[in-house]
Order: sequence, then C-alpha cells, then structure tokens
Amino acid sequence: MTTGLFWFTNDLRLQDQPALWKMQSVDKLICVFCLDPQWFRPNGLNAKAMGERRFQFLVESLKDLQQQLQHAGQVLIIKQQTPHLALTELINKYNVDIIARSQHAGVYENRHWKLLQQQFPDRKFITEPSHTLFSADDLSFQLNQLPTSFTQFRKQVEDLALPRPMSSPQQLPPPPGPIAIDEINQPVLEPSKFTGGETAALKHINDYFSTDLPANYKTVRNELDGWTNSTKFSPWLALGCLSVRHLAARLKNYEQTNVSNDSTYWIYFELLWREYFQWYAHCYGARLFRFNGIKNSKSRRCYYPERYQKWCNGNTPYPLVNACMKQLNATGYMSNRGRQIVASCFVHELNLDWRFGAAYFEQQLIDYDVAANWGNWQYIAGVGADPRGGRQFNIEKQTRQYDPEGEFIRHWQGDIDIIPLDSVDAADWPIMPPPKK
Repeated sequence: MTTGLFWFTNDLRLQDQPALWKMQSVDKLICVFCLDPQWFRPNGLNAKAMGERRFQFLVESLKDLQQQLQHAGQVLIIKQQTPHLALTELINKYNVDIIARSQHAGVYENRHWKLLQQQFPDRKFITEPSHTLFSADDLSFQLNQLPTSFTQFRKQVEDLALPRPMSSPQQLPPPPGPIAIDEINQPVLEPSKFTGGETAALKHINDYFSTDLPANYKTVRNELDGWTNSTKFSPWLALGCLSVRHLAARLKNYEQTNVSNDSTYWIYFELLWREYFQWYAHCYGARLFRFNGIKNSKSRRCYYPERYQKWCNGNTPYPLVNACMKQLNATGYMSNRGRQIVASCFVHELNLDWRFGAAYFEQQLIDYDVAANWGNWQYIAGVGADPRGGRQFNIEKQTRQYDPEGEFIRHWQGDIDIIPLDSVDAADWPIMPPPKK
C-alpha cells in the first residue's frame, strides 16, 4: 500500500492540478496546507508577510478548498507550523512514500522542499507546473538564459501553443484514517468585494466573459478605481484559486466566439507580463530580494522612518499617492496604475530603499504574488528587468491624466492630513511624547 502527501501552497484549487492528478495512483492520500506562524511576525523590513486583508482572503480560499476536497472524498489538513516541521511530522507519522507539490517560484518554499528531499532521500518527490502558462520544456531557452527584458521574452513565447488545462478530479484516494481538521480564526473585517476560493474565482471568470468588458479592457485599464476597470483576476491567480491556463483558454474562446481586438490581446499581454516575472523569479532566486537587485546596481537610497510611515499611511505631500495608499489599506487592493505611481514615489521622490515598499505591499495586497510583486518593484527601482534603468512617474502629470476632476482623491481623502515630508532628522524620529510631570 502506498501513501502520498500533497502540499498545497499557491495552488488552492482542484482544477488544472497536474501534480495532484499524479497522486491518483496512491492508495491513501494526505492533503496539507502549512500556515506558518512566521508570516504574522514583523520581519526585518518593518512589515509582516501576512496582513489582515490578505489573511482574510487566504482563509476564505482554504475553507472553499476544504469543501472541494470533501466532495472528492478528501480532507485538508491545516498545520500551523513551518512547512519543514509540519511535513516531516506527517511523513514520519503516516510513512509517506510519495510527496508532491506544484512548482513554486518562492525561495522560502523551495528551501523547505530541498530540506525534505535531503532528509528523505528514499522517498519519491513530484513537482509539476500549475502557476504558469507554460512549463520549462515549452520554452525555447534554458532558464539560465532567460531574456533580459520582457519584450525579448514576449517575442519568444507569444505564439506558443497554450497547454490545455486539466479538469478537476472527481474522486481522490482517501486519507489514511480519520484526521482532525484544525480551525482557523478568521479576522473580522469589513466585507470585501473579493471572496477567496475556487468557487468564487470560477463565478467571476464566467461573469466577466459573459459581458463586453474584455472587448473594452484597454480603454479602461488605467482607471484608478471601480470594479470594471480591470479584469480583477489577480487575487485568485495569486493564490492559485484560478488556473492561469484556464483563464487563457477562456480568453481565447471569447476571441473566437465574440470578438478579438486590441483589448482582448492586451489581457493576454498582461498575462505574459505575469509569466515573465514567474520565470524571472525561478531564474534569479534570492537575488529577487537583494537591495542591488539582479544587476548588482549601486543605489544611494536608504531608509527614512518618517517618510516610510507617511507613505504607508497616505500622509505624503502627494494627494494622489495618499489616496492610493488609503485605498490599499482599506481594501487590500490597488489598481496597476496606482501601484506604479506609489512605487515610483517611494523610490524616486522619497528616496527610500525599494525593498521596504515591496515588503509593505506583500503585507497588504490580497493579490500578493512573490514573483510579480518583487519583480515589479525591482523594475521601478532600476535594479531589475527594465533596460532603461528604472521608471519614474511624474506625479503631477499622472494626477492630471488619471484623476483630472479629483474624484478619486476626494473619495479616498488623499488631500487630507497632508503634512511636511520631514519634521525632524531621521535619527530623531519618531518623536516621543514629553515626560509626564
């Protein structure tokens, strides 16, 4: 009798799961997700890996996955431990023969995976791609020869045939006996427009492609607010509640049955940007998080605590930046245009170390994806894939172009609480209250 273990990470769905399909041959199967306590502790970049909004979306996604697995005869074990410790305990307790997971771009996840492979050299380990459009075998280049710019990458992959997404398994091998399921305390927050989980993801994709929104995407994609100004697939893509291959297949079907134009092409163009950063993260590994980036570029930017805190809270001298940050803090979401503007401000106007901004995004964004987030921040900071050495946005021009009437700024109160950027020397901040007499 063979026992298998499937480690869920950023693939919280049953549809289009090649590694999970390969576990159909085992007699008993354990499905597990590791909720690492370290995610909720402050790191060296003044942020936590998991903020409240992001955690809310994750919990919703896990609960939906539990329901999907129950329909397939399985249960989801949620271990509140580091992956290496949790998986080691399960492998030993149930004498697991085969361990499987989806390919992951994260250094942290890959480190734990390698530790397990070293610890259990006599076990079989399976890794299959599920977070990218293509597999490494589909690409015309070796990973260490990844094109140095997105444009070069796009030209090589744009016309590749898209792999067909796999269906969901109707039945999975049963677990090895009764397994207790840990309860997760979900944060009590204001309702969000986004609901986590594969069920909500598939509903959204059906709703979106039943409208003319895809045919008009390019004309509204730079708007700063509103539900219909972008596709809004990113939160579900980030946690893998939605397969990017399934999304691409639905897009191509829409083009064949409805309309194919610049807007529908631009949706695919954005998916290719996402694809580039996935392979970028696989290629460069830990260099994704280095101050000097992948180019070992020199930078004179540093860390000003007061400026950083004002940026986080939306109290900078720039009303548009403030509005975007308040939107992020309230909802866990921000438009792509807004992200570029606030990141440019962080790096070029506030002269701050880009990694602190990337870490704050990691904490706050419900659609946080390690590759897209850190890759884009490197791009803005000029230490990544941008051949022009970084992107600086003129905030006044951006305000005139994308919020000419000031509606977005007024809605998010970006013009309130504007205070001077620096009130004291960085070494003296924060100012302590006077001693009580």
